[in-house]
Amino acid sequence: MTQPRIPNTTVSFIDNYCTVYQKFFPEVKSYEAFKQLHLGMTAEIKRKTLPAIAKAVGLINEESLVYFLTESPWSIEEIRKQRLEIILQKLGGKEIVLILDETGDKKKGKTTDYVDRQYIGNLGKIENGIVSVNAYGIWQGITFPLLFKVYKPKKRLKENDIYKTKTQLVAEIITELQEMGLKLELVLADSLYEESETFLSILNQYKLPFIMAIRSNHAVLMPNEQRVKVNKWKEFERIFTNSKSTNCYMREIIFGKRRNWRYWQITTDKNNLPDNSTWYVMTNLSDAPPSVIGNNYGLMTWIEYGFKQYKNQLGWADFRCTDYHQIERWWEIVSSAFLMISLQFSGINQPENTSNDYSDKNLLLKLRQHPW
Repeated sequence: MTQPRIPNTTVSFIDNYCTVYQKFFPEVKSYEAFKQLHLGMTAEIKRKTLPAIAKAVGLINEESLVYFLTESPWSIEEIRKQRLEIILQKLGGKEIVLILDETGDKKKGKTTDYVDRQYIGNLGKIENGIVSVNAYGIWQGITFPLLFKVYKPKKRLKENDIYKTKTQLVAEIITELQEMGLKLELVLADSLYEESETFLSILNQYKLPFIMAIRSNHAVLMPNEQRVKVNKWKEFERIFTNSKSTNCYMREIIFGKRRNWRYWQITTDKNNLPDNSTWYVMTNLSDAPPSVIGNNYGLMTWIEYGFKQYKNQLGWADFRCTDYHQIERWWEIVSSAFLMISLQFSGINQPENTSNDYSDKNLLLKLRQHPW
């Protein structure tokens, strides 16, 4: 029996990270393409298309990468399960903050699966595009992707598809994360889910603390004799992830009488209430001080900005395929590359057989030596 050849190497930190996935690829060339995509997605190229990645990693053309996304016999479920197991192992039972975010990308035409005219959050308006619901984790300033699910508009459903709202997709994500044993300290969510019974019931089912953005015109049912009351502003120190800080303000909005869920208005300027730095939130952290609520919600805006940069840099929207099975494969590889980067530049990446290749100093030196 002929032994399979040894896979070609890339750079040490990519080879080290990808080794744990090797068993899921029956073909050496597919495993090599898996590593080459990780290398190409982290390369300094403007667009992460397959031709551009092939050129960056030294391939003659992109054929092997196309084959990897379209025909190679590997299971996305196995790769995703392994990625999540890496996260669980590194966390070692520690709690994380869960961020729920919607990602939309503009796409032309109607040939790509699940592309339709819909609200694209990145653009802040209705456009032709594809939308996914995403879950990310944050632990001690380290961010990492967890799960994603594509939103399938009713008009674009395939024969065996079942229509699910975005809140139903989020509920499925939370259930899956709970079943895999991930411990959640707090859930942060956008105003998209504020009035969803499905979303709120799943949070209640698992007894999860949450802070959720709400719209400024959010309404609560009250008896006729009750009124909305706004308390005095409280100043708190908003501490950013880079350790810098600024003064912000919060005040509680009480609909009739206090309930288990509290409502707050947060702003950087209590006199002018600028639209781009004034937020309304709802939370079940009834006893938490303003600084805890304000700083935790502040993670939401910082994380959303960071995710946008990560996705743009790694090529989330740069796929050039129309079949969702292939798009899903692409998104999973982007998520894997995202995790790889987070692990390399974090304190949780300390495996038992740690070598010098994992130290920040040596890693940066190797990156500087790489042609790109």
